[in-house]
Amino acid sequence: MAIALITLAAGQGTRMKSDLPKVLHQVGRAPLVAHALAAGRALEPETVIVVAGHGADKVKKAVAKVDPEAQIVLQEEQLGTGHAVAQALPALDGFDGRVIVLYGDTPFIRPETLERLAASDAAVTVLGFEAADPGRYGRLVAQGDTLDRIVEFKDATDEERAITLCNSGVIACDAVLLTELVAGLSNENASQEYYLTDIVEAARKKGLTAQVVTCDEAETLGINTRAELARAEALFQERMRAEAMENGVTMVEPTSVWFALDTYISRDVVLGPNVVFGPDVTIESGAVIEAFCHLEGCHISRGATIGPFARLRPGAELAEDVHIGNFVEVKNAILAEGVKVGHLTYLGDADIGEHTNIGAGTVTCNYDGVMKHRTTIGANAFIGSDTMLVAPVTVGDGALTGSGSVISKDVPAEAIAIERSEQVNRPGLAKKLFAKLRAEKARRMKKD
Repeated sequence: MAIALITLAAGQGTRMKSDLPKVLHQVGRAPLVAHALAAGRALEPETVIVVAGHGADKVKKAVAKVDPEAQIVLQEEQLGTGHAVAQALPALDGFDGRVIVLYGDTPFIRPETLERLAASDAAVTVLGFEAADPGRYGRLVAQGDTLDRIVEFKDATDEERAITLCNSGVIACDAVLLTELVAGLSNENASQEYYLTDIVEAARKKGLTAQVVTCDEAETLGINTRAELARAEALFQERMRAEAMENGVTMVEPTSVWFALDTYISRDVVLGPNVVFGPDVTIESGAVIEAFCHLEGCHISRGATIGPFARLRPGAELAEDVHIGNFVEVKNAILAEGVKVGHLTYLGDADIGEHTNIGAGTVTCNYDGVMKHRTTIGANAFIGSDTMLVAPVTVGDGALTGSGSVISKDVPAEAIAIERSEQVNRPGLAKKLFAKLRAEKARRMKKD
């Protein structure tokens, strides 16, 4: 059966006390809405719609980065979840399949749970959970897995508030039926809003079936406050660490490693303590990431070793058996097989040939104040310590640069390039200079 997703992302989130739309606050270095969309994409939906409202332009921009095919519709007035879904339904005109309604501030629903929702043959299926503390959640009035109705806490009786089976808000329904049921919603309730949950009772009155699919309470965690955001981050990291170890990744101190939503690590990778992953990192098997490294937007191939205290920035492409040592930064650079960059070096906007050695303190001077320029270094070259490579510049295969050189002209293959001022030694001058300086220091101290 064809699947369509509607993700509600229009709320301001006043309890966050932020100018940023609630769904754009981040967990795992990705907006909350990105988590919901990623889970939904596992169903291979035919259509994805995101309902935006507060900060719609920012939401649209963020969604375009994580799911370019998603459609954005606007809910200009926030009149409830039913009203939000109503704004999305015209975009599903002619769609024949099942619609699943998700929430942009609920990041942890698993794809497996959504698959069970999609597989239900009930007219309306609701995702519920047994709450340790039901609090102000809506209650599911059910007999077994047959659902009679959903009651919002504000409208519930004392007897209904005693129910511990709670509503996550996530609903699956046939598209044609959903359109019909949403059109009949009323706002005659304590909040004067159009509740999407009221479609359950409406469907039952029509003699149709409604069902509950349950999941663990942790999957339904919604984010409304900064404290809940912090709790969500902790839960996300705990889940990612467990999954990484189950997939064959070794972590010396798991609780100190921080993942992003899209971090991909192959088996037999070793992660030292205090490694931090930003977005878009892929590490192939057998690589070792030493302590205190920060990685973002990079690809690390088999057998590479990184760190400690290294930073890989977007566009860093490391081939097999590359070594990046301590206090090395790589950005928008391609390092071929076997390149060694020991320590205290910056490689930005560069292409480095295989088995080249980069000495300590080397800098690719890639920015002229207006534009970036590229440095190209061939295979089997040796770049002496403290070499400044003023881009655009090319160093050929097998070439060598002398330590302390400022290389601003191309270096032919197998040549030696040395650029230094002539050293001049003045016998006895240091002794005279120090005596003069000490005398001046004494004079100033006496004056003070």
